[in-house]
Amino acid sequence: MDILKIFGLFLLTALAEIIGCYLPYLWLKQGYSAWLLLPAAISLATFAWLLTLHPDAAGRVYAAYGGVYVSVALLWLWVVDSVRPTATDLAGVCVCLIGMLIIIIGSRPAL
Repeated sequence: MDILKIFGLFLLTALAEIIGCYLPYLWLKQGYSAWLLLPAAISLATFAWLLTLHPDAAGRVYAAYGGVYVSVALLWLWVVDSVRPTATDLAGVCVCLIGMLIIIIGSRPAL
């Protein structure tokens, strides 16, 4: 699986996790309907399934996924919560993504 496909899969995985956690937040903190728990459960099940589609060992996938999750969470902060990320947020995202790339690329066998 090439790096762009892996990254795209990580993006979908992060969205599924964030949506699965955001919907219960809306119910618990914002007073929305408890019916949001149903799509939240489906989203979290989708998140778990998406993690299984990666070709590497689970621990490596989870470690690399963390970098993408941080990035998508800050994008969510900006788009959904209308809070603009700070310079330190963006610096942290860069560090996370570099770490993710090191983990994914470093796990590839030498040619």
